[in-house]
Amino acid sequence: MQGPTGVYGSIRGFLLNELWRVDLEQLSSVQRWAYKSIRFLFVLVREISQGQLTLRAMSLVYTTLLSMVPLLAVSFSVLKAFGVHNQIEPLLYNLVAPLGEQGHEIVLNLLDFVENMKVGVLGSVGLALLLYTVVSLIQKVEVSFNYVWRAKSSRPISRRFSDYLSVIMVGPVLVFSAMGLTASMMNSGIVQAVLNIEPFGSLLVLLSRLIPLLLVILAFTFAYVFVPNTRVSFGSAFVGGVVGGTLWQASGLVFAEFAAGSTKYAAIYSGFAILIMFMIWLYVSWLILLIGAQVAFYHQYPERIRLSDQRVALSGRFREQLTLLVIFQIARAFVSKAPPMTVDALSDALQAPPDRVGEAVELLASRDLLVETSSEPPEYLVARDPATVTITQLLRAIRSPNEEQAVMERRVVSTAAVDELLTGIDEAVTAQLGERTLRDCVAPDA
Repeated sequence: MQGPTGVYGSIRGFLLNELWRVDLEQLSSVQRWAYKSIRFLFVLVREISQGQLTLRAMSLVYTTLLSMVPLLAVSFSVLKAFGVHNQIEPLLYNLVAPLGEQGHEIVLNLLDFVENMKVGVLGSVGLALLLYTVVSLIQKVEVSFNYVWRAKSSRPISRRFSDYLSVIMVGPVLVFSAMGLTASMMNSGIVQAVLNIEPFGSLLVLLSRLIPLLLVILAFTFAYVFVPNTRVSFGSAFVGGVVGGTLWQASGLVFAEFAAGSTKYAAIYSGFAILIMFMIWLYVSWLILLIGAQVAFYHQYPERIRLSDQRVALSGRFREQLTLLVIFQIARAFVSKAPPMTVDALSDALQAPPDRVGEAVELLASRDLLVETSSEPPEYLVARDPATVTITQLLRAIRSPNEEQAVMERRVVSTAAVDELLTGIDEAVTAQLGERTLRDCVAPDA
């Protein structure tokens, strides 16, 4: 009989070895699903345990505390224009419901701050700072989502303000419209008549109880689709939304029990106990939102589910091959007068990870072989007529070092034999390729 140490060793050995060595194609459908699920959970737990998600959730708590009153003020102003500003209070109560009576006190204080805020007194500078504080919260969320989705850059400033402000202005209206429509439907005569018919009545009652969960799932899904500065499929975002929304609802029930038994902390923290509980709930909520985003990422890119979390190092040959494939695709689109291509379009065409394609595009752009359009997302065109770019020039540009690499190369003490060998390789490549151009390689009859 194995002791605790032996059982732990067996589980660890399975998770770090056998789980990843099994050929899934040789398993039954049920076994394949089980192995995929365990692998999925393994990488998800690994991402959480590494600490980046928790650190970003903590950062978002701080930003939320700073921007909560301005955000509510802007939302309150928009909703007031539609005459539904009184409905913001029930929504806030639902968000902090796990805090119990303490949550009600927090909501009342927040609404008191909002009602006492006079936007007209702020002036143009004050109003600009208020909007900036609100936008900075969504920007922080985007940066965190971009980390999860391996997106290297955020939205340009122009798009950032237009996109963020549209969400801030339109989002509250859509949320309360959906809530109002749902309430109207449940109170309609047809629905009330159906409630008296079984089993439809019980089904509608169950559905009405699930509506808050469905709204949370849809809100999470919208965030996963809209916020990251990369393309996210709706299916993957919805899977992440289901996981995140369900976790959020379940954690609310657990946290409510914790909050109910936390009155003893008031003896230690006095009036700060409410604030501390509120900060903990904010942290849990942001962490769950990021976990859902991580689920959506791995659902969209299952090839990233692997034992090592380190990026696979590309060989020099494959990096060169991928870079050539990228510029060939872009040049072929140019020659055939097809629309310019984005990184996502190139990734789909080559069946290559978007971040690797993005690196190839950046390399080609830095060598003045590609130019980026001003569209969103950016599209790419060849910088010169493909007929004027020889493959020899192309390879030389791809292989040429950047400034940091050039400094390192100058410091390395080489030998005449190595230099002669590399020169011979370059001459052989030039002789083999001759004057063949990029256009020759992408012509329809090539």
